[in-house]
Amino acid sequence: MFEEGELERLVAAAQAGDPGSMEYLLAKLRPVVLRRCSRFLPHHADAEEAAQDALLSISTHLGEYGGRGSFMGWVTVIASNAARSTYRSMRRRAEDSHADLPESVDPRSTSVIAGTRLDLMEALTALEQQHPTLVQSFVLRDLGDLTYVQVADELDAPLGTVKDRIHQARRFMRERLAGGL
Repeated sequence: MFEEGELERLVAAAQAGDPGSMEYLLAKLRPVVLRRCSRFLPHHADAEEAAQDALLSISTHLGEYGGRGSFMGWVTVIASNAARSTYRSMRRRAEDSHADLPESVDPRSTSVIAGTRLDLMEALTALEQQHPTLVQSFVLRDLGDLTYVQVADELDAPLGTVKDRIHQARRFMRERLAGGL
C-alpha cells in the first residue's frame, strides 16, 4: 500500500499543513478504512458512511497523532470507532422510528455474512455494556487485526493486561454468539 518511508513522510507533510499530502494520504487510506468498516457493518452503504466519518476524523485530528503506537493502529482505532458509532446511530434511528427490530436474524431474508455481522454488533454492544474495559482491546486485535504488541502500544497498557482482556472478551463473545447469554 505504501512504499518504504512514504507513510511517515505523508503524515509529517499533512501535519505540517500541506493540503496535497493530506489529500493523497486520505486517498491511500480510504480502501483500508473501508475494509475495516466493512468488517463491522453488513451493508456497503453503511460501511461507506462509517468510512467517510473515519476519514473526516483522521483529517481533523491528524495533528493530535503524536507517534505513540503505529499510525496504522491509530487509523484502525478511528475506523473501528466510526463503524461502531454508525451502527449505534442506525440502531437508535430504527428504535426511534418504532420499527420492529427482529429479536434474531432471519436466515431466509438475511445473508449469512450480514446476519453474522449483525450478531457480532449486538454482542459487541452487550460486551460494551457489561465489560467496557474489554472492548477496545478485543476490537483492535480481533477485528482490527493488530498484533498484541500493537494493541498494547496503542492503548498504552501492559502486554499481559491486553492479553487477559482479549481472552475475557473472546470468552464473552463466544458465549454470546453461541446464544449462551
